Amino acid sequence: MTPALEHLQKKLKQLPGVGFRSAERIALHLLVEQPHKLPELVSALQAAAQSVRRCAKCGNLAEEELCPICADERRATGQLCVVENVPDLAAIERSGAYRGRYHVLHGKLSPIRGVGPEDLNLGALLARIQSGEVTELILALSNDVEGEATCHYLTERLPTGGAVKVSRIGFGLPSGGGVLYADAVTLKSALEGRRDYS
Repeated sequence: MTPALEHLQKKLKQLPGVGFRSAERIALHLLVEQPHKLPELVSALQAAAQSVRRCAKCGNLAEEELCPICADERRATGQLCVVENVPDLAAIERSGAYRGRYHVLHGKLSPIRGVGPEDLNLGALLARIQSGEVTELILALSNDVEGEATCHYLTERLPTGGAVKVSRIGFGLPSGGGVLYADAVTLKSALEGRRDYS
């Protein structure tokens, strides 16, 4: 194995879900079987790195200041679904069960891993709530200790008086399971069967 090939495999192996064998197959596919596709891939990666950023409002991926969901005036403005990461948002969108807006935290509270409130997209969320635009907050966070702690942290910081209804999905999601790994039918049931979390 050449040093360049070994370096490429190591970099590919750092991607989520890619093990040693997968990294080896991808590297060999690009370099030996389909070398003409390599410049296209490099170009696509560079273009995405230059143009894709976080939405200024919700934290989703965007190429403009706002993501397509925040820019879509047909979406329900009062409902705000809070998710941990962009893949969770994508999974809920694929389910077709939700037509409101989102807020991406980019993680969840985890003192063991050194993730505190300042490391998450919480300030922007609390500002959206305090602006009065949110009437219902749907917490679509993992059904584990860290997800529960994040939900508790959020509800403790909500304005008093019940101006914002808080619900939490959970029906159909296995204990310790995340939104990303649930199928569309399960997510639809979870959203429709959300429970009051106030």
